[in-house]
Amino acid sequence: MDILITEDLQAPAIDVLAAKFSVVREPALWKDAAKLKAALADARTVMVRNQTQLTADVLAAAPKLIGIGRVGVGLDNIDLKTATERGITVTAPLDANAVSVAELTLGLLLALARKIPQADRSTKAGGWDRRGCTGIELAGKTLAICGFGRIGRLVAKRAAVFGMRLVVFDPFVKPGDVTLAETGATLCTKLEEALAQADFVTTHSPLTPETKRMFNERTFATMKRGAFFVNTSRGGVVDETALLAALQGGHLAGAALDVREIEPPKVRCPAFRRTGAPEHAEAWTPNEAGFEDLDNVILLPHVGSFTYEAQTRTFEAVCADLERLLRGESAMNAVNRPVTSR
Repeated sequence: MDILITEDLQAPAIDVLAAKFSVVREPALWKDAAKLKAALADARTVMVRNQTQLTADVLAAAPKLIGIGRVGVGLDNIDLKTATERGITVTAPLDANAVSVAELTLGLLLALARKIPQADRSTKAGGWDRRGCTGIELAGKTLAICGFGRIGRLVAKRAAVFGMRLVVFDPFVKPGDVTLAETGATLCTKLEEALAQADFVTTHSPLTPETKRMFNERTFATMKRGAFFVNTSRGGVVDETALLAALQGGHLAGAALDVREIEPPKVRCPAFRRTGAPEHAEAWTPNEAGFEDLDNVILLPHVGSFTYEAQTRTFEAVCADLERLLRGESAMNAVNRPVTSR
């Protein structure tokens, strides 16, 4: 088989590819590691999003594999070191969804500041609670941007237009960075330094051993009382128990999460008592208070890159690169340099 698709991925670009190569679609394959390894044994390339875990053990079961097409930007579900050592090219169009994620981040900042979800729910329920839905302006507030890569820079440029004061934490960014000058952002050498100044915090860091749960009980305590937290990067950079405690205790005024440490998360929402819980949900009891119970928390199902424009760009780029690899050519969006070639 030329291409194995292990998740529920659908796009016109895949259909075009299927007319040229042997494509096997197994949308639920990511759920079973044994079946995944068995299927990969005969695959030349594989296309995944973020649910398929391509560990060293799994990649060892794929002797014919020459390429991995990652539909998205996060690489924490792929053992990049092992792939490189085994001569497997990993391709991911890192710029394809940056605008979409940055725009969602700004949307979440506005939604938190102006209490848009609360106002919507109240009005639909027959209320007209204008006083209770009084919010704050973004103008003049300080935004801490943690992670100043492609997405973080786009967020900075957009937030600057709203008149926000910007502080940035990213250990890989130098003081003379052009985007810092363009946006008037101040570079902080320590995460706590940035957090202590912020009315709003957004994170755009990749999930690595260094960033895992970088937002925890200690760092949340560093934030201003009444600050807001937004995560559109990776769920694993946040200690969710610590965040929940900071929200329940009133230290933080609100949060918006597009990503979770476990996706989909275990559901503890009263609504599922009425509609029936999906397969991944555990039973809900009234004593199990979670993010779902908090009126000042916005929860999204990891939709940062889910715009028609970003999805089109991403799938077209991944499919084009897999075709190049299958024809013996180099990928345009490779994120590694394989030690050997096949």
